[in-house]
Amino acid sequence: MTFPKKHLNDGETVALDMHPHWWYFAEPAFSLLVTIVVGIWVIRLDDGTMKDILRPVVLVVLAGTAVWLLYRAATWQTTEFVITSQRVIFRQGLVAKRGMEIPLDRVNNVNFTQGVLERMLGAGDLLIESGGEDGQQRFTDIKDPAGVQNLLHREVEKVRTRRTAASGPSAATLSVPEQLERLEGLLQRGSITPEEFESQKRKLLDLD
Repeated sequence: MTFPKKHLNDGETVALDMHPHWWYFAEPAFSLLVTIVVGIWVIRLDDGTMKDILRPVVLVVLAGTAVWLLYRAATWQTTEFVITSQRVIFRQGLVAKRGMEIPLDRVNNVNFTQGVLERMLGAGDLLIESGGEDGQQRFTDIKDPAGVQNLLHREVEKVRTRRTAASGPSAATLSVPEQLERLEGLLQRGSITPEEFESQKRKLLDLD
């Protein structure tokens, strides 16, 4: 399920839209597997009395872990981590929902952490430090956290570059050819999109 376009602002584009890494299922899946192994052991017991005592316990635990895994799957489906050209969006919730947004122009630093096993599996946690009231936000079970960190840095740099190009005092003192050359440099570095380049170019040449 992709992030709905109706929730985007004018001119906003999605750079990344993903659910948690499959490692998100590790705890309930492992618990269910252990319960199944224990259940098989109980079935093969020679002691009939012990088998009769343990069987209902195993069945209850088996049902509980199965429900836990199903609930985790439903929660996974409703958990979204999105990076757009303007903000970071996190939404989660099957019945009760919660969500948060971090404007890219308020992002100060982005770090990630990975354990040895997480590194092998390509999962990890992302820590975003921002200038808002929340200060720091940790997002767990992120796929390829190093790649997401780099992507987020690029998007933040694009926002700051666009702001400087649009309202920086130095831009106002440049001639039209010089400003066009500057825009072409931003385009070649990937700091602005071709659509943004054409829009700024039309404004400079008064083609709108």
